[in-house]
Amino acid sequence: MENKLKKTSKWLSILLAAAVITPVIGIKDANAFTSANADTAMNGFVNTFYDANAKYFYTNSDHQIHTHAHGPNGGLYTDFWWEAQMWETVMDAYERTGSSTYRTMIDDIYAGFNSKYPNMMDNDFNDDLGWWALAAMRAYELTGTVEYRNRASYLFDQIYNFNDSTYGGGIWWKRDGTSQQKNIATNAPMVMTAMKLKNATNDSTYQTKALNLYNWMKSRLVAGNKINDHVEGSGNGIVIDWDFTYNYGTFLGAALALYKATGTQSYLTDATTAADYAISKLTLSNTLLYEGENDGAGFKMVFARNLNNLRKETGSSTYLNFLQQNATQAFNHRRTSDNIIGSDWTAPTGSGYIQSMAAAAGASLLQLTPADNYTGYIAGNGTYEAENAVLVKSGGGGIGNESTAAGYTGRGYVAGWNTNGTNITFHVNQNSASTRTITIRYAAGAGNAGRYVSVNGNVVSNNLTFNGTGGWGSWSTVTLNVNLNAGSNTIVIGYDSSKGNTNYLNVDKMYGL
Repeated sequence: MENKLKKTSKWLSILLAAAVITPVIGIKDANAFTSANADTAMNGFVNTFYDANAKYFYTNSDHQIHTHAHGPNGGLYTDFWWEAQMWETVMDAYERTGSSTYRTMIDDIYAGFNSKYPNMMDNDFNDDLGWWALAAMRAYELTGTVEYRNRASYLFDQIYNFNDSTYGGGIWWKRDGTSQQKNIATNAPMVMTAMKLKNATNDSTYQTKALNLYNWMKSRLVAGNKINDHVEGSGNGIVIDWDFTYNYGTFLGAALALYKATGTQSYLTDATTAADYAISKLTLSNTLLYEGENDGAGFKMVFARNLNNLRKETGSSTYLNFLQQNATQAFNHRRTSDNIIGSDWTAPTGSGYIQSMAAAAGASLLQLTPADNYTGYIAGNGTYEAENAVLVKSGGGGIGNESTAAGYTGRGYVAGWNTNGTNITFHVNQNSASTRTITIRYAAGAGNAGRYVSVNGNVVSNNLTFNGTGGWGSWSTVTLNVNLNAGSNTIVIGYDSSKGNTNYLNVDKMYGL
């Protein structure tokens, strides 16, 4: 993504906000929202971010330029791939409502984008161009406007020209040769676009190209049920195994497109495998995890769109329930003053400026997911993997994720730390107020350790003792009784030497909530 997304420092900062759990879907029989909630969320998004005169979305809710200033007018408006996602958010709303307002916006946004970017091919990022090709084909399917199909076909051909045999195949991420990288984000959307073009034109060469790209991804970037991010470097390249929700979303979307065209069961198996991994490994107590600000805030929107398509194809009640629980979480945590949803669906949206990518993700989810009129709280499954919690650092370091010691659950654990100002922040939701016994699973291979625990800003234990476990591959538990509110709560496990906290500690998960 333009000028930023795959830089190592950026991705590693997002990774520290991401992790794992194994959810039990369906803790409640009905976990969703009303159609009126979906209207409220979409109206809040459009009213806050859409400039009807420019026919374009602002980057930030306060219409000021802050970080991530990569778009037109010095960053006042959203950048290239963000605007493609905003366009699809409007299509999500149009599909749900059939509203003439959203139908007009589909055409207007396209016109506004072309005004800001009169020559799309000035963009050197094939994934950016690919998001517009995919969105244009969706716009064609919804409206029948031939211009959208023609634009998609042109973009697809331009992008596919960067497919070659390096690393065994695949399309390069960048067009100017400055990055030796091929990734899921570029190749999987092109499979979906190719199959849409094949369906629209009856040109079988598109399917041949789709299969070429899909088979390469399967051979180089898929390992069992894990979808790796990209391959880079000299020679045959090195596979980088970062986990992001949108990689699972785009890959399952590609597999689903091929299944629908061919009826071959293995493609459907690939799609469900990718979906199930993300649901079990990229969630926090059943809610899709926080993947950072900027680009990362939109990743779960891409996953949710494609999971919803898989839900419709398979009729899966599991996927429906998962989407409904997430929709309720997102809406429950909106900012009621303007009804926009922030980047972390497990926590209340803050009072500061919100980025349009984050807000679009929440708004889209409520457009995609059928409402079942449940409007209460969502408690999830009571298990919170530490790797998926928010890690608060001190001076840019001192705490991180690992997966080297044996015996952990999920994808890993939060690694040993002994730095003041560092903590693990869990956003915990409850159906009703109660006193709960929380259990923390940990390893203390360097001997006894101490940490403070706070609940909703109140320290409930200054120096909770974690007895030594004799090794980093040996795990134990400690329990603590806490009072929790109905709805949102924040539990922090942190290090503060003034409270007597000492030694290193690995935290695997917190459960019993």
